[in-house]
Amino acid sequence: MSSRWGSLMSYSGFVMANKLNSGDSKTRSSVSIFIAAGLCCFFYLLGAWQRSGFGKGDSIALEMTKSGENCNIVPNLNFETRHVGEAGIIDDSDSKTTEYKPCHTRFTDYTPCQDQSRAMTFPRENMIYRERHCPPQAEKLHCLIPAPEGYVTPFPWPKSRDYVPYANAPYKSLTVEKAIQNWIQYEGDVFRFPGGGTQFPQGADKYIDQLASVIPIADGTVRTALDTGCGVASWGAYLWKRNVIAMSFAPRDSHEAQVQFALERGVPAVIGVLGTIKTPYPSRAFDMAHCSRCLIPWGINDGLYMKEVDRVLRPGGYWVLSGPPINWKINYKPWQRTKEDLEEEQRKIEEVAKLLCWEKKSEKGEIAIWQKTMDTDSCRAEQENSGVTFCKPEDADDVWYKKMEPCVTPYTNGNSDEASSWVLKPFPERLYAVPPRIASGSVSGVSIETYLEDNKQWKKHVSAYKRINKILDSGRYRNIMDMNAGFGGFAAALHSPKFWVMNVVPTIAKKNTLGVIYERGLIGIYHDWCEGFSTYPRTYDLIHANSLFSLYKDICDYEDILLEMDRILRPEGAVILRDEVDVIVKVKKMITGMKWDFKMMDHEDGPLVPEKILVAVKQYWVGNSTSTQ
Repeated sequence: MSSRWGSLMSYSGFVMANKLNSGDSKTRSSVSIFIAAGLCCFFYLLGAWQRSGFGKGDSIALEMTKSGENCNIVPNLNFETRHVGEAGIIDDSDSKTTEYKPCHTRFTDYTPCQDQSRAMTFPRENMIYRERHCPPQAEKLHCLIPAPEGYVTPFPWPKSRDYVPYANAPYKSLTVEKAIQNWIQYEGDVFRFPGGGTQFPQGADKYIDQLASVIPIADGTVRTALDTGCGVASWGAYLWKRNVIAMSFAPRDSHEAQVQFALERGVPAVIGVLGTIKTPYPSRAFDMAHCSRCLIPWGINDGLYMKEVDRVLRPGGYWVLSGPPINWKINYKPWQRTKEDLEEEQRKIEEVAKLLCWEKKSEKGEIAIWQKTMDTDSCRAEQENSGVTFCKPEDADDVWYKKMEPCVTPYTNGNSDEASSWVLKPFPERLYAVPPRIASGSVSGVSIETYLEDNKQWKKHVSAYKRINKILDSGRYRNIMDMNAGFGGFAAALHSPKFWVMNVVPTIAKKNTLGVIYERGLIGIYHDWCEGFSTYPRTYDLIHANSLFSLYKDICDYEDILLEMDRILRPEGAVILRDEVDVIVKVKKMITGMKWDFKMMDHEDGPLVPEKILVAVKQYWVGNSTSTQ
């Protein structure tokens, strides 16, 4: 113990090394043992407090802190945690910390970049007003978004698929508006989701069975799916048990709280719309795309939205359209549209599908299914003969705030070897297979060896996380986010049917790896963390950030990033930050003014590694309360 304490004391980032005589060494050894024992006892009591149920939570802090092996707190940082309205304290008497107050309760469901009042100042044409419009720096909130009165921890999956506590999203309009379509029902203090939808009132399972008669859903060929205009995301919720993960999106409150309900259920979803800006996903990402009466005008602007779907759809992938205008001859009266209008809409869709080399595989009832061809040579010849305008290959993944263009995305960047990226192994084999974009050298500066070493490192990191937080893979956390995902190594090492990970690749990342993440059978999104994320508050149970703050150093304020993390994190949700020690110390100072309980830990390889880990738990509080009570 004495030698370990001495090595820690020698670390220049935290202590001043002193030469001590043998008598001093004995004294120091006794003190170090006393301090270590005291810390372990403290964390035991911390866990006992959480286990008592105070604050409507669970025993997160107990499981995160009870292990004696984790008493390797970095020395000379007086790391203490209090539980009545105050966060831990850093031994830094020379500087003051900011205490962040709760925002007004009117901001309970605040979505900064899809704020309704700001949206209405933009044109309604082509859904511009429903796109991202973020507040300028001077208008950003610098307070903590409150949870609604009565907020509780969501039900664990799979119960959460069918039931959501009313207090967490207290909006009943959909129970009336979609009453006959089995979207949602209000029952006492919970909402129940029967699994229905506008196009599948008999349930999502039966609807998916119909799709599976044409699309190879069962064998792992189809793993990633995109659900446009998702409603409450029942399609994605029921695909989960078939080992398919859907990225669902819908506009902010086109139907009140639809995306919020999806995330409360534990289903991947973001606020989004097909308007004038490209979707925040890489090219050739999804095995399947879906629209179930999503009300998107697919035929307008020369099929602009279908061309965007084509960009993100992998060759060999499927596009499903159910509802108008399919089978318009039978349904034009219930849809309250003229035959001529619907016939013209379907004609345009068929015309664009042919131009994109999509083959119609099935049309039965109100469901039509197309498959994107893999025959690139014949398709390119047909498109050139039709006078198609092709997008620049290098722009295929350059999408952040970039306008959609009426051009067709070419299949490759001119590299014949890249064609291998169309063919993927079935899931779950593809999770650890070498992604074709890496095998073909499409990710500049990344070799197969680099990728394999990254996987090895993340298995080690995740193993350490599980020792820190023993309930990490218990199912307590359903919605997980990795804010700087890299190759998706964290999500892959953590993979379980109990949860899903939103892998975020920052727009300023040195390498564009989101396509690799999708080739592994994972999902993710591009985002700039200087802005708000496209989600409601309290929608993630656990947030992981590796070297994120180092990435954004001198680019935007750490404070803004931390407040955004707090906004999207559930009460009693967990945070894991991994970064250089000087960055972690700076971040740690800032969160002393937030309602987080936290501790700092050494790298799993020991105290001499300059990279450190900060683990935190967001306290339970609601409304304008200033404490956890």
